[in-house]
Amino acid sequence: MGIIENILKKVVLQEATILEKTQLSSSVYKVKLQSKNITNTPFIPGSFLRLGIGIGKEDISFKDKIRSYSVWNINKKEGTLDLAIATHSNGIGAEWVKNCKIGELIYYKWKKGTFLVDNTADSYLMIGDLSALSHLYIINRSLASNKKVESIIYSQNKKDLFTDIDGTTPFNFYEMLQNPQEDILEKVKKITSKMNGKKMVYLAGDSRICLDLNQYFRKELQWDTKQIKTKPFWNPNKKGLE
Repeated sequence: MGIIENILKKVVLQEATILEKTQLSSSVYKVKLQSKNITNTPFIPGSFLRLGIGIGKEDISFKDKIRSYSVWNINKKEGTLDLAIATHSNGIGAEWVKNCKIGELIYYKWKKGTFLVDNTADSYLMIGDLSALSHLYIINRSLASNKKVESIIYSQNKKDLFTDIDGTTPFNFYEMLQNPQEDILEKVKKITSKMNGKKMVYLAGDSRICLDLNQYFRKELQWDTKQIKTKPFWNPNKKGLE
């Protein structure tokens, strides 16, 4: 292990143990991590976790050693958090989650970002694919109970989409081909025409969809940028997009 990796482990990253690992569907694993440091974390729903999944592996380039994942659920009292990791990209993260075992140590660091829960609107629209589902779940659970939430969650295989951490399915699931811009846009037009009060949209997942819909909300619907929260999780033509 190199000097930089040793510094990462001892100074930058914190340590957690894999407490549970469950396969939710053919393309998604749930991983529960436990660490005493989680108990005093100032957590904001929508935060990410940077995992050092390539630490100690000399055959992996440094830029590929760290991957970011959405925190699906957190229990600060027990010092645990849950991640839902999709494997359809077949990248280093997919390889790690398929092979990791209960009891193993993993190194992590918090990343807050800006794709966080925002309770300032009256009605919300959640749009995302499989890669964004757990992130949108925790955002939805963290909104006040009087908020109106609509959703468009899609996957090429509907069976890959999983229920929320509490076993509920608060979102509308759709089976769509990859990059289904026209199909989503058709649904967006119908939903937004019925949204009331102050409106907000969360766009996540495929960067192509995020870009196209972001432009639609800004240019066609004339929504203010503060009403549009966008987070591209991946791009089929790029490697390691967070």
